[in-house]
Amino acid sequence: MVESANNFFSSDEMSVRGGQGSDEVLVSQAVWDYLAAAGQPWLIDFQDKQGLSAGIIRRGERGGCCAVRLRPIEGSRSGGGPGMMEEGPISNETRKAFIDLCRCARKEMSKQDGGPKRKRSLLPCVGVGVLEGDGEGSLLPPQPPQPRRSQRQQQRYKKPAEEEACVVLSNSTSHNESGQRKKDNMEVSCSMMASSHNQSHSEADDYTSCSICMGDMVERTTLERCGHAFCRLCLDQAFKVKRACPVCRQVYGQLIGNQPATGCMMVERDPDLELPGHEGYGCICIIYSFPPGLQAPEHPNPGVRYPGTDRVAYLPDSPEGNRVLGLLRRAFEQRLIFTIGTSMTTGMHNVITWNDIHHKTSLWGGPHCFGYPDPTYLVRVTEELREKGIAAD
Repeated sequence: MVESANNFFSSDEMSVRGGQGSDEVLVSQAVWDYLAAAGQPWLIDFQDKQGLSAGIIRRGERGGCCAVRLRPIEGSRSGGGPGMMEEGPISNETRKAFIDLCRCARKEMSKQDGGPKRKRSLLPCVGVGVLEGDGEGSLLPPQPPQPRRSQRQQQRYKKPAEEEACVVLSNSTSHNESGQRKKDNMEVSCSMMASSHNQSHSEADDYTSCSICMGDMVERTTLERCGHAFCRLCLDQAFKVKRACPVCRQVYGQLIGNQPATGCMMVERDPDLELPGHEGYGCICIIYSFPPGLQAPEHPNPGVRYPGTDRVAYLPDSPEGNRVLGLLRRAFEQRLIFTIGTSMTTGMHNVITWNDIHHKTSLWGGPHCFGYPDPTYLVRVTEELREKGIAAD
């Protein structure tokens, strides 16, 4: 039995310019420029520790933010992904580590600018010292800069009032047994309040700072489903690149990719072919076919020709396999299965490649050969589809 689905989309119908994957992070253009210049040693150290390379792939229309792709360095990748020989999604820990790196870069930029605000302070007058309050030049040399203290040092020297009160009470009741018990209770309470203060301080920083530009929140805008908040302008720029939360990747609206619109998806079933690990069920064979064509405006090189290709993938003909088949069909209709770019295996440019949705392209050999058995494959590919806004009804 053969099922086919031909899908044609014009560029006007695309709500999102495509090829977006979970290996991309949206950051402020100014922060990235800093990391690429003065903060380059930090970036190199991050890449060496994580085994990744970071590079800008798209800029916002007005230059407010940009998309940075994190991709594994050849030879450092552990664990193969089926059908994802070109690229694979990064872990949440790696994503958070890169965001923390951008936060550090933003703080360093603020120090160099003379304060935590985005606006630069005025430079002192050259040759006449610093300006006094009446605007006249002073012949006195400027005051030497005061040493800065980190947040941890400030917390060490500025204890909360509640903690100091607890210390006084504990000292005044240390002369008898009941006083000793009170002291122990007070010390526990003080340590709890101190940790609560530190936790609330970090939460307050997250609440008042934008995860995209790493600066103070301006016109705070909160997303309904996930609750993450950003600057209104930063979020508008990010949604022009991809309509998904930059932190948790929750999709808002229907995500449309840039898969060539002239392809087709065919499905064949073989009841006598059993996949390892799914004995007792037949095999579903998915055939993707794309003729050669010219790249459209949403592709990397509009007007440049790309070759055609045929890809084959396999699923067990079980209830779980058929459920994944339905999700893959929706992803194909939304042009999310493939994209046009550079193949990480052959190095060829302007070719059709997989786009962050794993496929089993072999019947046997296990995960390292992109085949079966692989007990967690159906769960993993379902999660990858969910991240693109495609989930079971």
